[in-house]
Amino acid sequence: MGADVDTITYTREQRQRYREKVQQCLDVFERMLSFAHFEFDRPMTGMEIELNLVGADFRPRMDNAKVLEHIADPEYQTELGRYNIEFNVAPRPLPGNSAMELEEVLRTSLNRAQAKCMELDNRIIMIGMLPTVMPEHLTGNWMSGNARYQALNDAVLTARGEDVYLEIEGPTGERLVRYCDSLAPESACTSMQLHLQVAPMAFADHWNAAQVLAGPQLALGANSPFFFGHRLWAESRIEVFSQAADTRSVELKNQGVRPRVFFGERWITSIFDLFEENVRYFPALLPEISEEDPQAVLDAGGVPSLAEMRLHNGTIYRWNRPIYDIVKGRPHLRVENRVLPAGPTIIDTMANSAFYYGTLRMLAQEDRPIWTRMSFAAAEDNFLSGARDGIDSRQYWPGRGDLPATELVLRHLLPLAHEGLRQWGVSDAVRERYLSVIEGRCLTGVNGATWQVHAVERLEARGLDRPEALRQMLGHYAENMHANIPVHEWELPA
Repeated sequence: MGADVDTITYTREQRQRYREKVQQCLDVFERMLSFAHFEFDRPMTGMEIELNLVGADFRPRMDNAKVLEHIADPEYQTELGRYNIEFNVAPRPLPGNSAMELEEVLRTSLNRAQAKCMELDNRIIMIGMLPTVMPEHLTGNWMSGNARYQALNDAVLTARGEDVYLEIEGPTGERLVRYCDSLAPESACTSMQLHLQVAPMAFADHWNAAQVLAGPQLALGANSPFFFGHRLWAESRIEVFSQAADTRSVELKNQGVRPRVFFGERWITSIFDLFEENVRYFPALLPEISEEDPQAVLDAGGVPSLAEMRLHNGTIYRWNRPIYDIVKGRPHLRVENRVLPAGPTIIDTMANSAFYYGTLRMLAQEDRPIWTRMSFAAAEDNFLSGARDGIDSRQYWPGRGDLPATELVLRHLLPLAHEGLRQWGVSDAVRERYLSVIEGRCLTGVNGATWQVHAVERLEARGLDRPEALRQMLGHYAENMHANIPVHEWELPA
């Protein structure tokens, strides 16, 4: 939800007008899908990575305004928490050696940003949830100084009518139970977002395929086992975000009202299905109204921005989100994959993206699509299993039954990823470099989450308490992260 807003309070009249305007945008969008010329001749990919700021003690530093001013690079932007920043990667095509060129760009940019941070006694950590974040860090002045964040915070709590309630239990029985009076826990959830531009007629196939892939993605890429000092899910970010941004009271949950952080409830036949669901199910959180008459713009041969529809979509947190955007006067559609955590390294990040793009292509073009042989509930169960149990999870797959995630990836999905990347025109060198990382994780049973857990266990066995073990673990993590060693090759603390 990157759009700026002008106010943090809204009248009843604004809300009513906004609902009407969103519906008008939706009607225009439906017309556009029938005849408009969407840009998709040269499919582009994009990436966003959310980052954390820590001090020399590896605890959160609330310095993002100073850091961003010092980095002075428009690719780096503010995020919800004052200890967060976001790195936006310029869109690019997939073929050839583009991925290895991107890896070098990412490393160069992050190294430069890290050097700038160090001048302010800050460090960058790329991780799903910063393990040294504790409740005391998320009180007081924790929120970035941007009106849209305050407006969103107030809107969620007003809609909920009570404090945020977190209740999460980990695999060893450790349990987090806590009330929070703000969206602060959401700021701890830092992700990597992958974008793929697709043609309108192909959108549903790609979104459905992305939903199927969400479980295996989390199993491979989980990197968030600790929050507020507790060992929780392998990818705790999923459940923390879901609960922290929930606008429903207990009574509304009991009535079956849909959550704002939404896996979905069915396979789709068009991108329109998702935007129409937005209008039908979800009230406005930020009813900002633009001056545009989208119908008049379209009738005049222009490309309407559909600002209200896009802003509304930005306040509904699907793990695979539909995107309508305009670049150089041409509209286009994207699938925004929001499943993965940030980190652990750039090469791991590139491996996660290569696996996603390659496998997605193959699943989206199957003659008998997998979602016609698999219930939507099974895909959601895989998603939750991947988040809860990570690389040790079991995943259901049609024709193969219930099997370990590592076996599913090694025997079935990894060959699909290789072939999908080959069909994208990706070089052999790129495929071997990044997909070998995915293979290595499966063979060793190690991803970011398992390494963090084992490192903390080893440090606690030496007599350290949990907070100190987390702090020292994060120091080792940072060294390996900046060395760009794939996580499955990391050594544990001595």
